[in-house]
Amino acid sequence: MISTFLSDALIYLAAAIVFVPIAKKLGMGSVLGYLLGGIIIGPFFLGFVGQEGKDIMHFAEIGVVMMLFLIGLELEPSHFWRMRNLILGAGSLQLCATTILIFVLLFFIGFTWQAALASGLAIAMSSTAIVMQTLREKGLTKTESGKSSFAVLLFQDISVIPILALLPLLTILGSHVQTEGQTTLFSEMPGWAQTLTLLGAVGLVILCGRFIIVPFLRFIARIHLRELFTAASLFIIIGTACIMMLVGLSPALGTFLAGVVLANSEFRHELESDIEPFKGILLGLFFITVGASINFSLIISNPLTIISLVCSIIVIKATVLFVSGSLIRLSFDQNLLFTLGLAQVGEFAFVLFSFIHQLDILSTRWTDMMMGVTAITMTVTPLLLLINERLILPYFGIKEKEEKEADAIDESNPVIIAGFGHFGSTLGRFLRANGINATVLDNDSDRVDLLRKMGFKVFYGDATRIDILKSAGASEAKILIAAIDSPDINFGLVEKTKKIFPNLTVMVRAKSRLDAYELLDMGIKDVYRESLDTSVRLGVDVLVKLGVRKYSAVRASQNFIKYDEAALRELARHRYDQSDYIFTTREQIQIQEQMLNKDREVIPNINDHAWDSDLFEEKSDSGKN
Repeated sequence: MISTFLSDALIYLAAAIVFVPIAKKLGMGSVLGYLLGGIIIGPFFLGFVGQEGKDIMHFAEIGVVMMLFLIGLELEPSHFWRMRNLILGAGSLQLCATTILIFVLLFFIGFTWQAALASGLAIAMSSTAIVMQTLREKGLTKTESGKSSFAVLLFQDISVIPILALLPLLTILGSHVQTEGQTTLFSEMPGWAQTLTLLGAVGLVILCGRFIIVPFLRFIARIHLRELFTAASLFIIIGTACIMMLVGLSPALGTFLAGVVLANSEFRHELESDIEPFKGILLGLFFITVGASINFSLIISNPLTIISLVCSIIVIKATVLFVSGSLIRLSFDQNLLFTLGLAQVGEFAFVLFSFIHQLDILSTRWTDMMMGVTAITMTVTPLLLLINERLILPYFGIKEKEEKEADAIDESNPVIIAGFGHFGSTLGRFLRANGINATVLDNDSDRVDLLRKMGFKVFYGDATRIDILKSAGASEAKILIAAIDSPDINFGLVEKTKKIFPNLTVMVRAKSRLDAYELLDMGIKDVYRESLDTSVRLGVDVLVKLGVRKYSAVRASQNFIKYDEAALRELARHRYDQSDYIFTTREQIQIQEQMLNKDREVIPNINDHAWDSDLFEEKSDSGKN
């Protein structure tokens, strides 16, 4: 048994070493290399691993479990809140519309309504493993299509909880048949009891994460042994997975929830760095086993049915995704990437179809066929993305930007500016005019080239990368100015900087009041709303044109900004309770207006000369944050 397992593992690893470099060389990506390697060594081609080789799938699924844990770690409540419109909008539209259309298709070909609904929910899932791995390899995680894909996948991952709770309710009380395999606590329960058990298990994972796992990690951290912390991380993941399996639920679901609970803990970054190497190799092993598990005998015996299902599912999912992408205003090329990237059926479908079969909602024959369809759509996805990249986009005259290596940074200054758009470049010119040199980083190669022609010294590089920040002198610098256009990227930069470079004073651009709230929650004191000063300065000009003295108008603007900054910090604590937030906002506005009225009564009594326009401009600028 052990020797067979080791020999199979050796063959799987050899397939990865051989086929992944070939696929990468041909521009196909590593995921397709893993899948093709699994198909070639599988029982239906070379036969290096037989049907019993599927046992290694359980080991390889730890890669998916680890990936879901890491995704959970990234899901901070504040991050979810920032993306709530995209997650709930695009995610719910994709899941609901796909489920309805697949339900109609399967019901039309003879499924019962219970089987059609359950299968529709499973098929609506997309592959987080394939999509996120592909986006990372191509450097597309921060593009609009990348963020939209992550939002939809996140909604799907969260939806697994209510879906698993719903499935037992589709069975007739006491009618499901116990299938062969591992006995779980679900075995003899009616549907309502299984739903309550599921919800109880979810609650237990959340409570254990908060009151047991975090104190446990603090205890391990005090020992100061890196390898012990790594062992503790793996213990938490595998232990949570085992507990969920004993109850009869998805291990990936349990570890995803554990990751969410730990997202706000002080161990988030350590957990990510410890688990990442294990996740990568096991995730690759998972893709190989998916390729090896495709039942070509079933495909050969039912070719028209399988091919029709695969094509219909991909077309339905792609149609829904393209419409969703259009509604969230993705450009054509970004929408194509979003559409084709998520058009497959995901790894969670293996879990859901297994559970559906266990509940006797779907027959064994149809369960095997749906498993095969799932594996085939996963295999086809990298090919569709390759066709999109090589044939479709060039046909429409759209070319991908060639990746450019980051510049070598040959200077070190007390100030680093990340992002040199309109906001950053104005700031940079002001500092340079006052004798302050700054190291400027920007990740838009076209903008960097243009700025260099204008005489600015700008380095091309991604400021969110720790190695680039180090080369820019972040360890010795005094101030980092986060002026990147994208709030999400700015937040990521701030978070990494606070963790890795605690010596740096971080000063951050905020595009709106809501962004400012998030930054205040992260402990940033120096937050600068880009519209505040401009709006107040316009108000000053309005007052002057209406006859108010320039000095009085400027003083009023300075006081308004001071009071508004104080109100911002007060309102940040109340924004999640709408009624409380509205009440506090009205209260703060009333207090602010009262204080400004008192100031207005005092300012006219000050005996001062009216300023000329140049002095006014200088004073107005100095009133900015």
